[in-house]
Amino acid sequence: MHVLLDGRRVEVAAGATIGDLLPGWDTTTVVAVIRPAAKQAAQTGHIRLSTTAGEVVIETTPLFAAVFGDDIDIFNGELSLRWNDRYAAAFGPFPSAILPDRTPHRYGRGDVVLGCAGYDPSRSVLIFSRSDHRADFGAAKDGGVVARVVSGRGVLDRWATGDAITGAERVLSWADRSTSFTTADPATPLEEGAEIVTRVEIAAEGYGEGAVDTTTARSVEHLLLSMEKGTFVIGRAASTFIRDESMIPMEVPAELKRPRREGAVTVRATGGSVGGIYIYREEIPAHPAHTLAGQVVHGFEIVKLADSGQRFSVSVAPPRFDLVGMPLAAAEAVARERGVSLVLEGGGEDLIVVGQKPATTLEALAAGSVTLAVLPAAQVISITLDDENAPNTCDIFRRATGLRTHMVGSMPVLFKFEDVSLFQPSIKKKINILPENTPKDVVPAGSLAMTNESRKGVGMVGVRVTDNSEFGPTSEPFEGTNLIGRVLDLDKLAGLKEGGTVYVREVRKNG
Repeated sequence: MHVLLDGRRVEVAAGATIGDLLPGWDTTTVVAVIRPAAKQAAQTGHIRLSTTAGEVVIETTPLFAAVFGDDIDIFNGELSLRWNDRYAAAFGPFPSAILPDRTPHRYGRGDVVLGCAGYDPSRSVLIFSRSDHRADFGAAKDGGVVARVVSGRGVLDRWATGDAITGAERVLSWADRSTSFTTADPATPLEEGAEIVTRVEIAAEGYGEGAVDTTTARSVEHLLLSMEKGTFVIGRAASTFIRDESMIPMEVPAELKRPRREGAVTVRATGGSVGGIYIYREEIPAHPAHTLAGQVVHGFEIVKLADSGQRFSVSVAPPRFDLVGMPLAAAEAVARERGVSLVLEGGGEDLIVVGQKPATTLEALAAGSVTLAVLPAAQVISITLDDENAPNTCDIFRRATGLRTHMVGSMPVLFKFEDVSLFQPSIKKKINILPENTPKDVVPAGSLAMTNESRKGVGMVGVRVTDNSEFGPTSEPFEGTNLIGRVLDLDKLAGLKEGGTVYVREVRKNG
């Protein structure tokens, strides 16, 4: 029998199960199953355009229906590229009934505009905006935005003389809960004509194969970091959205407020769930607390069907570009593969990357070059953190040192005396460091600790090179000491200098 696997027609044996179809499937994640009965599906507001340079999916606005109705006859005949420049590309001509306003309007990247040449409606054109700009396209007084590109933005940048829109079809929604569902059970039987969707793919806002817009660089970086492990964990599923809470709380700037359309991906920039990743099941208005970071381009069925507590596979394009923590040779290989040149600050042998400018993926790709701060590996100290016994204090430590976002973190060296080294990471005053995992008898050499709020030196981090049965690594009594991990390279502490910076690399149990 035949099934569709992520849009591809696949032949399987009669009686086959999802496990047979997906032998390497991580069953901690769900997949969507759309049964054949679900395929009396409703049309969506999305149209897939076939062009000579690749496919583009647009989401129509109410203006599209007002001008063209429910059909897509406008695309039935071939629409040739009439002109293009760095700002836009226009296809046509065709007749329409618009009344040109003869004034400029503001357009964003991906806007599809109904305009006309020479203010003549008989020579109307569809204009695809390649970048944010202001222009007079001969549109009506409402600006003429009839659609927005939600997938294939890189194709906009590839269009050149001779290209054309050759066809169109409505995109159908198969996510009907009465006949479709999500499952993590490999024994689920397959049916003839069923569709299996295994993952969600997201295109980051501002990223295109031909151009990169850095307006949303920091919010996109947060999205890439949140999804870097390849799974979306649904902490809350509402009628209009699902939310991943793995990076809550995390400060994110409000960079781009836009209507939250079906499949839009936002980051919450303020409020109790700051740092949460939202994917929208339905269109709702823009909100100042949310910044647009991406758009689902595949796997929306999973978004519609998944429930709270479930996990699904996810990927974001482009992959994150973060070289911090890598050996220099590995960083050079990644940079070559991504087409980014490197400038080094520092030298020596066996180098480790401890800093990157610009720090965000979109800025690095847009510039095509990054400056790396490097240090010999002998100056980077390896540590382990004890999340099992001190999860809250370890989280505070990671956030304060940068280990929450990079493989290498840093903190100032405050003081060294006898067998103790003290460090002062920057911790906000509103952070409460409650007693957690305090010592009982003896603190072994190499123990890493943070002073809790029972002492004046709250937030201080320390390590001892000898055992001590009276004071913790920050020279505080046991009740004021939260043990958070161990320093693996005690010999490297001798090279630290007061007023300098210590760089630490976390060694995790899973590598």
